[in-house]
Amino acid sequence: MGLILWTIIGGIIIGFLGKWVAPGRKHIPFWLTLICGIAGILIGNWIYEGIWGNKNTPGFDWWRHIWQVVIAAVLVSLASGTVTKAKSSR
Repeated sequence: MGLILWTIIGGIIIGFLGKWVAPGRKHIPFWLTLICGIAGILIGNWIYEGIWGNKNTPGFDWWRHIWQVVIAAVLVSLASGTVTKAKSSR
């Protein structure tokens, strides 16, 4: 239960950071920001561990979180474009 709660909290934080970093206007709902944040966490961890291995660094692992935010920003940009196209076709 604790892992699910931390994943949701981390997804919110990473999702909003990704939304803030992504260029352009981003009109996506909260739930989609959360999904982009959680996906950013999972994919960012996978890329980080694939490049540098699973390091247990003391303190805050800045590089891991930078990867997560960058991936979340890309996902937010893609989601924003998809949502915008879907709204304009109605």
